[in-house]
Amino acid sequence: MTSEYVPFGLAPAMRAGGVLADGTYQTHRDFLDFVVDGRPLLTRLADLDAVSPLTADIEPSALAEQVRGLLLESDAPLEGGRFVIYGCPECEGLECGVVTAAIERDGADFVWRDFVWQTDKSPDVDLNGYHGIGPYRFRGEQYRAALERLLVTDGAHEVPTGPRVLLIGQRAAVLAKLAAALRRIGIGAEITLDAVGALAEELRKYRAVVFGRTVGQEERDAVRDAFVAAGSQAVLVTALAPIVPVLVAQVEQALRTPCDRRLAGLTAGGGEAVVEVASECRVRVVAHRLDRLSRAHAHEVFDASMEPGIHRIPLAARAVRGQSFVVARTSDVVLVTPVARR
Repeated sequence: MTSEYVPFGLAPAMRAGGVLADGTYQTHRDFLDFVVDGRPLLTRLADLDAVSPLTADIEPSALAEQVRGLLLESDAPLEGGRFVIYGCPECEGLECGVVTAAIERDGADFVWRDFVWQTDKSPDVDLNGYHGIGPYRFRGEQYRAALERLLVTDGAHEVPTGPRVLLIGQRAAVLAKLAAALRRIGIGAEITLDAVGALAEELRKYRAVVFGRTVGQEERDAVRDAFVAAGSQAVLVTALAPIVPVLVAQVEQALRTPCDRRLAGLTAGGGEAVVEVASECRVRVVAHRLDRLSRAHAHEVFDASMEPGIHRIPLAARAVRGQSFVVARTSDVVLVTPVARR
């Protein structure tokens, strides 16, 4: 068993939601990731779309149960002293696949070992184990302190709350569709014509503000001043186009967490999309465009794992004809950019 200590901590993380190219919805989830030896553990699993059990939408009693389990104050839910470290963002089913680890106490220390991909009650560590990950030994005092702070309502590392977004503008049909899509993926959304007179405590509840394209610069400046005066850190976004998947992508880009971001940059033009990847991950790239009748079209142009570096992806002329945009996403980051015209 490992005798070397590694630091343990928690950090805000996000599983980005969205409206995908085939019209299906992907749920937005805010959660706390496990930081092991200074790096979020989830980023070591390049292609995994998952969340930890410490999510924003969990009930306080269920959160306490998860924390006590990780502290070994309750029985392990799976055979062999195994606990779920990451699970499906859409459901809680074991059949979707989960990452589990055996957690045990060694004196005052806690040890996580034998990480494995598990789809039933009896995992095969030799066949499905993550052999390059762990074991990890954590000092008991640091490990316990990080987790127990979650049980205190004013704790420094409490689970982040679900996001709320304010939509401002007069194009009610487009904003109503955007609000419905955001709510469908788990993001609270309200529509207003003017936020300047709102109470400061209400403004501080929003993590992003989306301006419709008809909102003038003077109105935007007034709203910006109101949020600054309220002490809000909301990100202000101007809608790119009346294409709901693109607008949802803009919101997800605004909501991204400070956790390690595997997708570092995106530009598009000259018949290609240029994607900058910080660490190995699966990347999906979709082109969206409006035709002459203002109908929206989506074309999936790439979906595969990428190594760190800069990658150039060809864009078919039919996919970016006219007013068009490119959306690139990993499990935790969404970036959107207009396609530059010559």
